Amino acid sequence: MKQSRFTETQIVGILKQADAGVPIDDLCRQNGISRATYYQWKSKYGGLEASELKRIKELEAENTELKRMYADASMERDALKKLLQKKLQGH
Repeated sequence: MKQSRFTETQIVGILKQADAGVPIDDLCRQNGISRATYYQWKSKYGGLEASELKRIKELEAENTELKRMYADASMERDALKKLLQKKLQGH
């Protein structure tokens, strides 16, 4: 995925400027972004505060870790199942 040159906090700041009444064309020109980029950001980050954004990132990181842990446990369970089946068939 392409890395943005703006942090999420900066994006939220730009959106807040637009909410404060700065014309979107001027805002886009000042920050070197297109109107399409502005509207994509607005749909993704509109209405969020920087603290909410940080919490979302923390939750996404935690979710990723939990998914990895589940995958590891699932693989281990499957390996133990196969080992147990081989042991039972051997007797």
